[in-house]
Amino acid sequence: MTSDTNPLCSEEEKMLAGKEYDGFDPHLAMLRTRTRQRVARLSQLRSNSSQYAAAVHDLLGSVADNEAVIETPVYFDYGRNTHVGKRFYMHAMCVVLDSGRVDIGHDVVLGPAVQVYTPQHPLDPVERATKVVTAPSVSIGNNVWVGGGAIILPGVRIGNGVTVGAGSVVTKDVPNNVVVAGNPAHIVKHL
Repeated sequence: MTSDTNPLCSEEEKMLAGKEYDGFDPHLAMLRTRTRQRVARLSQLRSNSSQYAAAVHDLLGSVADNEAVIETPVYFDYGRNTHVGKRFYMHAMCVVLDSGRVDIGHDVVLGPAVQVYTPQHPLDPVERATKVVTAPSVSIGNNVWVGGGAIILPGVRIGNGVTVGAGSVVTKDVPNNVVVAGNPAHIVKHL
């Protein structure tokens, strides 16, 4: 049994359960360091197709095929908390703060410098000083295109067939088959 009051519950278990956790925990810091090493390996193997797919699989929690492309430079907090579908493409300069789970469907394209955030810090400055964080999951459906520089905030669910305009800040859930744009992102067209 794991809970916030169980001293045997690790910070990683709390983080993945969406509970408050210590983002400065030494074990979590070690995992982030290991992820940076995996990203560096991925970058080195980009031109070696026979080893590249294995490096992508090693970085991420799950990958539905061997066609996923992650252009570097890129940043993940953990990598293993991100799960992608078939024919996934991530352009360079993307940031995925995957303290919480990030699920990305089939045929998804993330433009350059897209940012996906799961860590959520308290708004109250006294609470924030405790360094306690939560990490609501993010999900992106199938056949989604996220334009360059867009930001997806913690807890957001993006439906299937969605286009997110470049530079948008997605603060709330997005239904299927729409185009959203702006800050905050809002529906500009139904498809």
